[in-house]
Amino acid sequence: MNQSVDLNADMGESFGPWVMGDDLALLDVVSSANIACGFHAGDPDVMARTMAAAHQRGVGIGAHPGFDDLQGFGRQRMVMPAQSLGNLVQYQLGAAIAMAQAQGAQVRHLKLHGAMANMAAEDKAMALTCYRAALAIAPDITIMVLAGTAQQAAVTELGCNAACEIFADRAYNDDATLVDRSLPGAVIHDADFAAARIVEMVQAGAIITHSGKHIPTRIDTVCLHGDTAEAVDIAKATRSALQGAGIAVAKFSGAKL
Repeated sequence: MNQSVDLNADMGESFGPWVMGDDLALLDVVSSANIACGFHAGDPDVMARTMAAAHQRGVGIGAHPGFDDLQGFGRQRMVMPAQSLGNLVQYQLGAAIAMAQAQGAQVRHLKLHGAMANMAAEDKAMALTCYRAALAIAPDITIMVLAGTAQQAAVTELGCNAACEIFADRAYNDDATLVDRSLPGAVIHDADFAAARIVEMVQAGAIITHSGKHIPTRIDTVCLHGDTAEAVDIAKATRSALQGAGIAVAKFSGAKL
């Protein structure tokens, strides 16, 4: 059983006067933050504020690149040439690195967002394209991957620093991919239920799918989505449940697979 696990959240997803999520409240609970890079959400001011707040609290900072899809929040699937996809990832990671440095901080990890992440979880070649692009400009960065998917196979092949992630607020298919958001039960809103299932998964060292199947995996970090209305409640309940089970919450080490 893991004695320690990271707790991460997607954030920095507000845009101008439009507010998405309660980032400051989440930053008091999580140990890592995946901060939007301005393409699916966020803007330079939001990036700077969120990174500064994370750094002040000792929360690990990650770049969270997605498709150029503000209207669809990065959740609409797009197809593009591999070179363009790599450039898209590098552009966003480069912005995140610069913004973090301006706050006296650094980007520790990279995690793909939304449709880009889901597609890379199904397509190892796409995952390799994204991750090679990131590693070309930040070779020591930790790649946060959806545990048990093609993303994990890609980082295993690359031999880079990696953190395997499971989700507190999403249901799983039997192939370790996430249940499509359009389907009933795909998003979990009950904080106590979410917390209990995460403790069960971490203790089992496995993803537990919607059907009850166990998929053994390394678990380094647990994610919740900052745009979910219940995000702060789920974060607090999950952290409390983990600690109650004797599992500490701390930033991941980013060890190779």
